[in-house]
Amino acid sequence: MEKRSTFSILFYIKKNKSNPNSEAPIYMRVTLNGRSSVLSLHRKVPQNLWDAHSGTVLGNTKIARAINSYILSVRSSIYEHYKYLRETKTIVKPVDIKNAFLGIEEKGETILELFQQHNDDLRKLINIDYAPDTVQRYVTSLKHTREFIKYKFDKDDYYITDIDTKFILDFEMYLKTERNCTSNTAVKYVKNFQKIVRIALSYGLISKDPFANIKLKIKKTDRGFLTEEELLKLINTDIEIKRLEEIRDCFIFSCFTGLAYSDLKKLTRDDIVTGTDGGKWIKTYRKKTNTLSKIPILDIPQKLIDKYSDNPYCNIKNVLLPVRSNQKMNSYLKEIEVICNINKRLSTHLARHTFATTVTLNNGIPIETVSKMLGHTNISTTRIYARLLDKRVGEDMRKLKSIYTN
Repeated sequence: MEKRSTFSILFYIKKNKSNPNSEAPIYMRVTLNGRSSVLSLHRKVPQNLWDAHSGTVLGNTKIARAINSYILSVRSSIYEHYKYLRETKTIVKPVDIKNAFLGIEEKGETILELFQQHNDDLRKLINIDYAPDTVQRYVTSLKHTREFIKYKFDKDDYYITDIDTKFILDFEMYLKTERNCTSNTAVKYVKNFQKIVRIALSYGLISKDPFANIKLKIKKTDRGFLTEEELLKLINTDIEIKRLEEIRDCFIFSCFTGLAYSDLKKLTRDDIVTGTDGGKWIKTYRKKTNTLSKIPILDIPQKLIDKYSDNPYCNIKNVLLPVRSNQKMNSYLKEIEVICNINKRLSTHLARHTFATTVTLNNGIPIETVSKMLGHTNISTTRIYARLLDKRVGEDMRKLKSIYTN
C-alpha cells in the first residue's frame, strides 16, 4: 500500500518581529511529510487582530478583508501547485511548492531525496531480494554523500541536474582523503552513488550520464590465508582465556568449512544433516546470496561441534557455536594473533580463504567442488580464492617428472 502524504498549510504571525505599532508580519508554513518550508506574505497585522486558530484577521474592515482575501488566494494557489507537483514529480518537497508559488525556476529532483527513496525501497526488500548488510552499505553510502555535499558546497542537498564529472571525482577524492577510505572502499561507495544516477537516467530526470567518461576499477587485493604450519600452530596453542579460546575455535571451524561470519553466526543443529555418503554435512543457505552451501564435516570441525554441544551460550541462543558480534570477534582475533605468534591479520574472511587455499585446493580438491561448498554462483568468484602453494606445485611436478623419467 502506498504511504499517504501528510500535507498542511499554516498562517501565523511572528510577534518577535513586530514594529513599534505592535504590527506583526504574517508568515506561511507549508509542511509535507514532517518537513516544512516558510514564506513571508509581506503583510502586517496588529497583534490583537490576529486569530491564530483560523489564521485570519479579525473584523470586517477594508484592510482585514483585503488581507483575508489574499491569504485565501495564497492558500488556493499553494494547493494547486502541490497538486500539480504530485502529478509531475517523483518526489515533492515543501521547498518545491514554495518555489513554484514564487515562480522560482525549477531545477528538478535532488540526489539525496532520490537516494533516500531508493534506500527506503531496499528496506522493504530485506530478506526478499537483498541482505541486511547490502542495505546497510547503501545507508552508509547515502551518509557519505550527504556529508560530502555539506563539506564541499555547504548545502543540505544537491540537484541531480547539477551533478557532473567533477562532482564525482571530487566525491571520490573526499572519500579517500577526508574519510580515509581505501581506494577499493571509495570506489564501492562511488559505485553505489552511480546506481542512484542510473535511476535518475531511467526516470528521465537527467539526459546525460555524468559517469560516461569515468572508469571505476576495484584493485585486486590478496586478503591472505594461513599456511598449513600456521593453521596447526593456531590449533595446537593452549589458550587459557575462555573468551579467546571460543573465538579461536570459531575461527578454526571457518577454516575447515569455509563459512563466512554471517553464516557461521546463524548456524544451528538443524543445519547438520546426513549426506548421501552417510556422513555429517552442513547444509545452509548463505545469508549474503541466499545460495545453498553443502559442506562435508571434517574431523576437526566435528570435534568442535561436540565440544560446544552443552555450552550454555549455545543452548540459550540455539546456535551451534559461541559466535560473538563481528566487532568482538575481530578484536579478540587480534589478541589471538599475539598469543599464537602468527604475523598475519586474522579475520573471518581470512579463514574462508584458508579453507579455499590451504585446506581444499592445495590438497587436490577440484575448484568446481570448492566453488560449490563456498556457495558461489559463479566459478570466476572462486578463482579469487584459488592459489596454489609451492608445495602443491612441487607435488604435481614430481608426478610429471615420473612420467618423463627414462
